[in-house]
Amino acid sequence: MFKLYHCKKYRKKSHITLVYIWYGMKLTFENINYIMSVNKKQRGNDMNKTELLLQRLNDIGQSLKDSRQALALLALGSCGAERERLDQYSDLDFFVIVKDGYKQAYIQDLTWLSKLEPIAFHYQNTVDGHKVLFEDDVFCEFAVFEAHELVNIPFAEGKIIWKEVGFDGTICQPQRLPSKENRDREWLLGEILCNLYIGLGRYQRGEKLAAYDFIQNRSVKLWTELINLEKTSKSNFIDIFNSNRRFEKGYPNEAKQLPYFLQGYERISESAQALLEYLDKHYPLNAFIKEKIRNLL
Repeated sequence: MFKLYHCKKYRKKSHITLVYIWYGMKLTFENINYIMSVNKKQRGNDMNKTELLLQRLNDIGQSLKDSRQALALLALGSCGAERERLDQYSDLDFFVIVKDGYKQAYIQDLTWLSKLEPIAFHYQNTVDGHKVLFEDDVFCEFAVFEAHELVNIPFAEGKIIWKEVGFDGTICQPQRLPSKENRDREWLLGEILCNLYIGLGRYQRGEKLAAYDFIQNRSVKLWTELINLEKTSKSNFIDIFNSNRRFEKGYPNEAKQLPYFLQGYERISESAQALLEYLDKHYPLNAFIKEKIRNLL
């Protein structure tokens, strides 16, 4: 067939057909990895992001089942019990529950994930798990636990994607919520005022970055927690771990204040002043520290 392909004298239709068939087979075998990768990317393009996320979640469940040392896969957040808010910007948050003695094996060797899709980036962000970005742009954050550990882990209600036959699914119900002890109005206001006072002191010293952190990060975060504590959110999904999440949707009127509280690195003092004025208008503040803060503006 090499001669048929290279010699012009063989121009019979049957011969040409054979040449094309042989050449097609040669192309397929020599470039099979490339063609498979292109097809995989095309499938990813054809499948919308939410479908891809849910399919990956199911595939992870099957991978864990095949590994024979896992007990369950618990999906959290938008891929778990809050599917209504799943969108193209969502990631996969999940717990892997494994048999006693196998936790480190699943943390140290990510083959159970990489065999589904090549991993482009990952790092161990906690002692219990990793953050992972696959080549097809699926981002995951997961933790691995043995069943007896879950009782001491604070987490929101999730959705069991897969569990071993005989595994007690009630273990995957949250037993402990994040502690809000003493974080009442008085505590939150006190923390905000102290952060403004300390932050402006740093600002006057020339430590602008530290001042920015105290005023536009810490203080504003505490303010969102205060709003969350005292007002009813318009959002159907409340993040019990982070009061900043979906704040604009939950508290649209209060969110209008954010541009004044967050004016940036070059307007640190102005941001502090705006937050202090808001607090003074809506809450009874200690006159002494309020005056001390104003003197630093």
